[in-house]
Amino acid sequence: MRKLLWLVCIVVLGCSGNPETYIEHLDGYWEIEKVTLADGTVKQYRFNETIDYIKINDSSKGFRKKVKPGINDTYFTSDDSEALALKIEDNQLNIHYSTPYSNWVETVLEASKEHLKIKNENNNVYLYKRYTPINLDIE
Repeated sequence: MRKLLWLVCIVVLGCSGNPETYIEHLDGYWEIEKVTLADGTVKQYRFNETIDYIKINDSSKGFRKKVKPGINDTYFTSDDSEALALKIEDNQLNIHYSTPYSNWVETVLEASKEHLKIKNENNNVYLYKRYTPINLDIE
């Protein structure tokens, strides 16, 4: 019985995470919760002055930009953004970024309605949570 349980766990873990299913969750506002650096150091984020806004279109292209949240679904931003293209490569969802100054790739490790986990080229892992806007009942 114990061997059967282990076999089921291996099959479930081995089959989890079709990277194409991550795409539907990327759109929206994301707030960094923590970063695990390549050396194992963990940096917690209790408050974020800026959050990431990701927008993907039907052709798997889009952009990411930093925004400052305000109250009642308002956001302050500059015109700066990073163009991106999504590609499935080696059974992974990769985000290819480009700006006039640089190009780089990040890998989506997990994406759900509430969480996003991304690894960059330096092997730092970013854990994001879906941003919840600040709404005040102002008369």
